[in-house]
Amino acid sequence: MRIERRAQVSRAMQFGAPFVAVAFTLLISSVLVAWAGAPVGKAYALLLEGGFGSRFAWSETLTRATPLILTGLAAAVAFKARLFNIGAEGQLYAGALAAVAVGGLHAGSGFALSPWLLFPLMMLAAAAAGALLLLGPALMKSRLGVDEVVTTLLLNFIVLLFVSMMLDGAMKDPSAMGWPQSVALQDGVQLGKLVERTRVHTGLLWALSLAVALWALLKYTTTGFAIRAVGANSRAAAFAGMPVAWVNVKVALLSGALAGLAGAIEVAGRTGYLTLDMSPGYGYSGIVIAMLAALNPLGVVAASVFVAGILVGADSMSRAVNVPTYIADVIVAVSLLSMLVATMSAQYRFVFGGPRLAR
Repeated sequence: MRIERRAQVSRAMQFGAPFVAVAFTLLISSVLVAWAGAPVGKAYALLLEGGFGSRFAWSETLTRATPLILTGLAAAVAFKARLFNIGAEGQLYAGALAAVAVGGLHAGSGFALSPWLLFPLMMLAAAAAGALLLLGPALMKSRLGVDEVVTTLLLNFIVLLFVSMMLDGAMKDPSAMGWPQSVALQDGVQLGKLVERTRVHTGLLWALSLAVALWALLKYTTTGFAIRAVGANSRAAAFAGMPVAWVNVKVALLSGALAGLAGAIEVAGRTGYLTLDMSPGYGYSGIVIAMLAALNPLGVVAASVFVAGILVGADSMSRAVNVPTYIADVIVAVSLLSMLVATMSAQYRFVFGGPRLAR
């Protein structure tokens, strides 16, 4: 038996692969729900209702999806060039810290800038912080051959420790009664509500706009072609005269900037200040979302809404039928594995028999 690439992948198989993956995921997850002693049909109904069944449910899902879209885009563009950025979590926190450092300059110092100037400076600082954090591992990979998976993963812990130090030190809010949180952003630089009486903020529009812009960049520009070429075969791209190292640098800056903006938008749109538990793993979830979307920026939006709805709906399901909320993590993980297998099955096939090798 051997595995070989199909000569031609039909559109029906490409279109049907995600649906097969979702059906298999629901089948596997239903076993775990039944094992927990809950009725499967009712549990799934509550899951969907909690994530998508009402105005409030949709508002919470879209609020949760906003940072997931940005971290998903960060992972998608990096993986497209085979730069395996596992550090979006640290880049998110670095961007949030930079945003608070700029947007909170007014706190206790008597120094204030116009919000029209302070807001773009805050976003630029957040993007730069995330970009520079990924630039080092990208250069180490290009110049020294260091595995970027290891360096970006370890940087997550370094950044979180640094943020913890800052929240207990120089950037600690003196009015927080000892709680480790940063000073608050100036009111003028916080993002407004997109839907009144909900937590949905205009950061969602930022995320959607960046998804469309990244899709257009990859599809219609020479830079996007270079990114796709390097990701397909870096040696062939180098032989054709493409500056592979420079492409990796540009991808690193773009990917890190997107993750940094996720942190800034989360602070400016939802919390107003930085805490160490601001992200429940948005950076790591972005990797799952990028893979579910097959590295397509527009697909990242749909995958983010799906994952966010599962996470939000799991809370409602847990309260009603006493199923652990961790079932949401299982559903997301199994959906990723199912999607990978379904995609591979659409592109490859198993061949049995064939000529034997001579002894």
